[in-house]
Amino acid sequence: MTAPTISATARDERQKPSPAGGKPAPVGKFRTILHHRAGRKLLPLAVAVLVLLPLGAALWGGGSWPAAHTVDVSGPLDDANDWVLDNRDTHPLFLYFLLHLSNSATSAVDTVYAGLGQLGWVGVTAGAVLLAWRAGGLGRSGLKVAATALAAFAVCGALGMWDPTLMTIALMIVAVAAASLVGVVLGLAAGLSDRFDRVLRPVLDTMQVLPAFAYLLPFVLVFGTGTPAALLCTVIYAAPPMARLTALGMRGADAGVLEAATSLGSNGWQRLRTARLPLARKEMLLGLNQTIMMALSMVVIAALVGAGGLGEEVYSALSTVDVGKALAAGIPIVLIAIWLDRTTAAAGDRIGGSASSSEPSGRGRLLHGWRAWALVAAGTVAAAAAGRLAGTRLWPETWTYGISTPVNKAQEWITENLSSGVPVLGGTEAWSQNFTLWVLNPLHDGLTWLPWWTLLLLVAGVAWLVGTWGTALTATLAMAAIGVLGVWDKSLNTLSQVLAALVVTLVIGFAVGILAARARRFERVARPVLDAMQTMPQFVYLIPVVALFGVTRASAIIAAVVYALPAVIRITTQGLREVDPAAMEASRSLGAGSRQQLLQVQLPLARPALQLAVNQGVVLVLAVVVVGGLVGGGALGYDVVKGLSRGEMGIGMTAGAAIVCLGLVLDRLTQPAKARARKGA
Repeated sequence: MTAPTISATARDERQKPSPAGGKPAPVGKFRTILHHRAGRKLLPLAVAVLVLLPLGAALWGGGSWPAAHTVDVSGPLDDANDWVLDNRDTHPLFLYFLLHLSNSATSAVDTVYAGLGQLGWVGVTAGAVLLAWRAGGLGRSGLKVAATALAAFAVCGALGMWDPTLMTIALMIVAVAAASLVGVVLGLAAGLSDRFDRVLRPVLDTMQVLPAFAYLLPFVLVFGTGTPAALLCTVIYAAPPMARLTALGMRGADAGVLEAATSLGSNGWQRLRTARLPLARKEMLLGLNQTIMMALSMVVIAALVGAGGLGEEVYSALSTVDVGKALAAGIPIVLIAIWLDRTTAAAGDRIGGSASSSEPSGRGRLLHGWRAWALVAAGTVAAAAAGRLAGTRLWPETWTYGISTPVNKAQEWITENLSSGVPVLGGTEAWSQNFTLWVLNPLHDGLTWLPWWTLLLLVAGVAWLVGTWGTALTATLAMAAIGVLGVWDKSLNTLSQVLAALVVTLVIGFAVGILAARARRFERVARPVLDAMQTMPQFVYLIPVVALFGVTRASAIIAAVVYALPAVIRITTQGLREVDPAAMEASRSLGAGSRQQLLQVQLPLARPALQLAVNQGVVLVLAVVVVGGLVGGGALGYDVVKGLSRGEMGIGMTAGAAIVCLGLVLDRLTQPAKARARKGA
């Protein structure tokens, strides 16, 4: 997965030139501006607090959200679910539209899965290797990517997960193709129309902060469990990166090239086909990379609604706390992610020109374009035919190795020897219990102790400080909607887990990011680790955490911290590295030491990047804390899982809506309005 990049707003705010010239504003002036902006809002905020706190205490007193202000939506949702079940076979909406959509989704996945099965393990492996080699340029640079593909598929077969791997790949192929098509169409419209771009951008921003769980329930309500719901929610979840980056590439096309095309008499369609799309290829390929990673993450989570494949293997193993079986299915998921990431990244590097020197020359140039793809297809067909002639269409049973038993024995040893009684360290069980006792429980008790109206005031005040009145209104209404839905206490439980995980993530992420920014050797060592961590779907992080810490709330928080750390570290490192060298040189000339430079120059100037890191940390932490309902996290995540597994759509949909509202609140509290308005620009 490609590393996150700092938004244009972050760079603009951090290195804004002074009015008098092109040089950056001094650090002192920058801090004075920040203090002035904050001071203008703090005074009216303090006045509002002094007025509203006594008023609220007099009118509403204390306690949790009042029952009189709640609306029971679970009953109508259950009724809607019953109506869908009763009318699925007779209503015209289902017969003439949704049923065809459902059948088309099922047929597409079944066709691809059958095609992969006909190729056999030899043909599929050869096709993946040749595709990776072609993406790398059919040269030496492509051999490394091809070797990655070969190792990935060999391990999938050796672990006895060949058939679930094929099902996951079939779902991926169909989902990525549909999501890319939807994303390209939306991106083209947004890139060519300012009005459509203004309408689409807030929709994409909202979709970006929604946890994956929130996408499952509406599709299950309409299509039931099975392939159609899993496929369609994956398409919707994975389409936004393609749309956003396609629009970015279209809008970033070189104006000189477009003007030259116009001067040669090209019409709008010709300019799009011959100039805009070729110039946007790199951004579109990056969008494809992000779409693939998000689709894989969602396909795994969609096992909760009957998607099948590797995700179902992981889910069934986690539900019985069979860590060995879960790991046997989790490793292929990670390897597939790495193969897909490296393949698309290699293609992007070639298009960007960084790998152009490794392209074949001379006679090798005959293997460009359609000839190279013909070679890939011919090689795949030949390998498949050879495999069928050898009678090895299925992966040989004698080539498999079961790791479930040794892994479970290792987990038992860890539980017996590392859970408690470890000298000095205490053990994983002690860490989990102490974190729950001294951090998580006090935080949860503090949130529930606060009167409900003070939380609304707190949300409104913080949102106004970091944004505008519109930001404050949106965040406050979203927080109030949680209470109206009747899940106030459960939402505060989830919020306490998110806040605890976020604090740990930011402390570790900022520390490691600062170290990586100031020590390039450490950054080079950490880079491959962060790359591997960013390719793993959310589900996979639960496996080692359950093995070490068991099924507890702390396990969900630890998994969330590990999942969110790479993005926070990368954004922090990049933000500190991009601080204007002139400001650093000026501080050195004034005798500032290394610590003074960090505290008084780099961190203040990198403030927009640090805010972005906080925002991304919140979004990623929330996504895994919700999934952590599977391993003892409870609260809203558990309600979603309960609704999906038991068919109680009212409970599940209510919890899903609360998760959406909580995501909007956290996003508005951590992302300044200016950055949000220009996100993706």
